[in-house]
Amino acid sequence: MEFDLARISPEDVQELERNVFVGSIETLKGWVRSNSLWPLTFGLACCAIEMMAAGAPHYDLDRFGVMFRTSPRQADVMIVSGTVTKKMAPLLRRLYDQMPEPKWVIAMGSCATAGGPYVKSYSVVKGVDQVVPVDVYIPGCPPNPAALIYGINKLQEKIRYEAKTGKRVTG
Repeated sequence: MEFDLARISPEDVQELERNVFVGSIETLKGWVRSNSLWPLTFGLACCAIEMMAAGAPHYDLDRFGVMFRTSPRQADVMIVSGTVTKKMAPLLRRLYDQMPEPKWVIAMGSCATAGGPYVKSYSVVKGVDQVVPVDVYIPGCPPNPAALIYGINKLQEKIRYEAKTGKRVTG
């Protein structure tokens, strides 16, 4: 059966243009993944307080589709906030390995990104990227909740870009 486009009125054409979505399944999956992030909280120090404040009603991460999880098997994002010690690094890696694919990591604060003021200590990991691959770095000591929201928005853009191009971008 063939459809005759000449029989459609201009009003119907406008209605179709407003209501019909054309795109690929990969783009749709990227949009869905980016707007339903379930982070595993890995709060280790003062940055964890700011992460909790971002989830509280004043900043309300829920409006971005961010729902904190307590199990790595239910999470797709790990937010590492605070100082990672060499004794804690294997546990961090184990939790990361337990997360299902696709998964992303946010390093929050100067301690998680580069060791912070404890960088000269023998027991501190000089950045969580030495243990797990990091997708977004959020600087600050501690970064405020708005900075975490900005980092989450950058991760959402990155997820949509990866879905559109098929290329995984790190760092």
